Amino acid sequence: MPSDHPLARARARSGGSDESNGTGLKFLQLIDAGDQPLSLTIHDDLLYVLNGSVAGNGIRGFRRAVDGTLTPLPNSFRALSSPIAVPGEVRFSADGQVILVTQKTTNVLLTPQNAIDGFTIGADGYASAMPIRNASFGLRPFSLAFRADNRLVVVEAFNAAPNLSAASSYILSPDGTISVITGSVPTGQTDICWVVITNDGRFAFTANFGSGTISSFSLSPAGTLSLINGAAASLGAMSQPVDLSLSANGRYLYQLLRGTGAVAAFRIEPNGSLTSLGVTAGGLPIADGASGLASY
Repeated sequence: MPSDHPLARARARSGGSDESNGTGLKFLQLIDAGDQPLSLTIHDDLLYVLNGSVAGNGIRGFRRAVDGTLTPLPNSFRALSSPIAVPGEVRFSADGQVILVTQKTTNVLLTPQNAIDGFTIGADGYASAMPIRNASFGLRPFSLAFRADNRLVVVEAFNAAPNLSAASSYILSPDGTISVITGSVPTGQTDICWVVITNDGRFAFTANFGSGTISSFSLSPAGTLSLINGAAASLGAMSQPVDLSLSANGRYLYQLLRGTGAVAAFRIEPNGSLTSLGVTAGGLPIADGASGLASY
């Protein structure tokens, strides 16, 4: 979430923006964001939304005003490298010069089969007309997170096969290409989905939907990724952990539990371990689609 606390959200056939004030939200705007908006990313006054429908499989851009409202960038839609990408997440690089999009489809005739698209962003805010189709080291790249030095971690679900989830680290080049640093570090968990990197760039945490756990990793200055604990936190077999979010100071980790309609909170210790601060339930649907989390 941006430091001035406007909240943008994607939902089917539209996008919206709200202003956060303490524990309340003030509705600001409802705007067309495409057929099936799945994910969005913000850098400065630019916002790009990812659409996952076959009819609109790609990204489109918006300008964000100081009050949080959005204005579409005319003719900014850019198709992904595959018309059936089943995209997972869109993310700006730390410097805002590149956008990456993960593709979850694995049964395609394109090369490489497992792909992460890279778009460069011009001075006018428009993405390049065609993306670079980067190879994912592991099967079914689901989501990604950037460090400030444009090194990144991508999580790989391996088609939700039991105990086969993994994560890889890469370095991003200005032209939108990525080069692997550490490939497919196994977690021993199932159906990995979301990932965050701490503010200091030393640790990464991933949510494992199928196992009901959080995995922890260390990141070296060079971007080498190492598993600390495949089950750094165990949240229950039916908890269905999905999105993760960090506090603004980077000391606390929050985990949305779709299966139980709750949010778990943790303190991040200096060695990367997690100390539970409890679980808060109430006000969220149980096992009924809650999937996004933002904090500040």
